[in-house]
Amino acid sequence: MTQVNQEPETSGENRRVPKTVFIACAALGRDVKAIIRKHGWNADFQAIDARLHLRPDKIGPAVEARLQKAEEQYERRVVVYGHCGAMDLDAILGRHGAVRPLGPHCYEMYGGEDFARALKEEPGTFILTDYLIHAWDMFVVKGLKIDQHPKLKPLLFHHYKRLIYYSQEEDERLIAKAHEIAAWLELPLTVKQVGYGDLERRLVAIMEEREQPTAGMTYDGYSSMAYPTAAGPDSGNE
Repeated sequence: MTQVNQEPETSGENRRVPKTVFIACAALGRDVKAIIRKHGWNADFQAIDARLHLRPDKIGPAVEARLQKAEEQYERRVVVYGHCGAMDLDAILGRHGAVRPLGPHCYEMYGGEDFARALKEEPGTFILTDYLIHAWDMFVVKGLKIDQHPKLKPLLFHHYKRLIYYSQEEDERLIAKAHEIAAWLELPLTVKQVGYGDLERRLVAIMEEREQPTAGMTYDGYSSMAYPTAAGPDSGNE
């Protein structure tokens, strides 16, 4: 059975020392660990708080701090983020010899060509994933301070016309919660089972040192507007 190591270890005669570390947004953590196990990779795993998406300018520095600690210990450093509005991220990865899966964000990684079609068909499409449904209250309602200022809800979501839920696991509880979110937003919902999508395929390509698969919006900055973000110094992050 493959071991996914949460933190690097320096002792243990029976354990192969990993040459790879995955430094991932916590929003992708569960799926990244599942992909590591599925493919039998001997790797360490580290997560970075997903709430940094509320302040994308903080993602790059958080990633760089992890990379600085990882450089001497790991031959391969895989940062599992999309572009995610972090304008300095790719330059930071270049400085530290790290790589990431292609794509503007995880919604494009999960949805692939379906995501590209969906946004071309209806730009006002809001995407849900397993993680976002799990973390909806923390990440959206409280993270964007809608609980304190209900008038923010129409301001943030007025331009959305529909919801698409890219489901990683077929879980009836998550589907039920997705319908609750749709009712709260007063938007129609479509549920699509996609699994790990291009996230898995791109991580496999990185590990096999070959070209990553792309989709219609992999390099399209416009698609980075698939979710709302908060601005200003008091945006709910730590």
